[in-house]
Amino acid sequence: MRKPFARNLLVSGAIALASFTVGTVAIAAGGTEHPPHRHWHFQGPFGTFDRAAAQRGFQVYQEVCAACHSLSLVAYRNLTELGLTENQVKGLIKDITVTDLNDEGAPVDRPARPSDRFKKPFPNQAAAAAANNGKAPPDLSVIVKAREYGPDYIYGILTGYVPYDKLTPAQIKEFDVKKDDNFNKYFPGHKIAMAPPLSDDKVTYADGTKATLDQEAADVTEFLAWASEPHMEDRKRTGVRVILFLIALAGMMYAVKRMVWADKH
Repeated sequence: MRKPFARNLLVSGAIALASFTVGTVAIAAGGTEHPPHRHWHFQGPFGTFDRAAAQRGFQVYQEVCAACHSLSLVAYRNLTELGLTENQVKGLIKDITVTDLNDEGAPVDRPARPSDRFKKPFPNQAAAAAANNGKAPPDLSVIVKAREYGPDYIYGILTGYVPYDKLTPAQIKEFDVKKDDNFNKYFPGHKIAMAPPLSDDKVTYADGTKATLDQEAADVTEFLAWASEPHMEDRKRTGVRVILFLIALAGMMYAVKRMVWADKH
């Protein structure tokens, strides 16, 4: 009775393995490379944000990305969690005006406050699409959490552009790449609407760090990871405390159990 069952189990396993292998080959044949994996300071159960890198990343976002991409779920005052002082935050927003409602409910412009969320670069999605060849740039508030491969994907996209003259004839033919197209080896389909946003010396870092393409991409990814989950460190600290408490409680309960049942054995 057991032999047919074992044989069927082996056949089913072989079919499943073959299907998985074929699927894997199909993914590889699609031509989209997986972004390179990097060690990120904030990953792992004890990971924390690199404040210096995140501050540099905010500078990259502010000087390069903010012209097109919104960060609508983050308030200006949240920047104090990155190490900026309240006066620095107020200095950053002193020339920014936001639309609000007065006491009569009419729209008015007023100076931005630290409690306001980052001002959007466009008044609405239609205006954003119209200014970007019909495609509105995505909001970056939770982009690291929303994309497969997370921070590796963001870093990969920022560093994965390949100039037209560096492409092989096979790539040009297979993906129908024109000279004016932006080819990115980590973007699905490879042709991406966004032109390469970063390059060496695109910004001049306030702390004197050399602004290479890789450095800028890594820093802005660190900042966007923080923006996606600014309370991550508190969550991890709470989790560690809870685990330590449960371990201590389990030890205490075991000791009580031994005490109560000691004379029963």
